[in-house]
Formats: sequence, structure tokens, C-alpha cells
Amino acid sequence: MPMSWHTMLEFEPPLVACVVSNRNFTFRALKATKECVINIPTVELAKKVVACGTPPAATSTSSRPSNSRQSPPPRVQAPLIAECYANLECKVVDTRAVPKYCLFVLEVLQAWIDPATKHPRTIHHRGKGVFMVAGKTIRLRSSKP
Repeated sequence: MPMSWHTMLEFEPPLVACVVSNRNFTFRALKATKECVINIPTVELAKKVVACGTPPAATSTSSRPSNSRQSPPPRVQAPLIAECYANLECKVVDTRAVPKYCLFVLEVLQAWIDPATKHPRTIHHRGKGVFMVAGKTIRLRSSKP
């Protein structure tokens, strides 16, 4: 699902806020179906990700990479993309900020990861064709027990 911005809102139940342009298919699909899968790709899929985010025709009805393996998720109708490191099956639970900010609140119903990928280098869109690759992991001690 191409989105402009997303963040965790809550852990229980797991909630994600996402901003989706009201000019694309994903926005219309979220409003109509009230569900989606957030597919989290690794750097190896970068070219496919860009291709699915910028379809050649404005009337495209697909937001998944071409030649991708799709697995039907058990909780929602939207497809998982098997090549992605992680997939989050979601349902829309709050649309109050959609008219003003194009912001949907989603509840994550099921999360999937590829257990074979030990150190995923996931990519994250920063806007205007710029992506960040997740890098070095650091561990910091918490001051709370």
C-alpha cells in the first residue's frame, strides 16, 4: 500500500496512523473497503516499489509490484506480497482526520514476517523519490526495570 507517512499510535490494540494521498487508488480503496495490507519491502525490492507507486496509467487499479507473489491473508481481502519482509493486515478503525489530513487510523489484525531474513534492510519513503534504508541497530538500556 503506497502511503506518504505512517507511525505507531498504540500497542494494545496495535494502531497505526497513515497519510495516503487523496489522488491515488489506495486512498479510494481504503475508503471503500476499510481494510488493507501494509507491505514492508527490503532494499532488494526498491525498483519494484517505485514502479508500483507510480503506475503508468492514472486509472491503475493495482498498488502491488508487477511479477510479485501474492499470498491471500486470512484476515482481510487485500493481498500480502510474499517478497516483502513484513506484512501487516489492517482494518480502518478511525476516519475522522481523513477529510482534513487524509489520515487513516488502522488496527493491525495480523503481522507476518519472513523468518529467513535475519537482518532486513527495509526501505522507507522520505518523499520526492528519496528513500532511506534502515541501518544499524543499537540497543540502549532503559532506566525503568
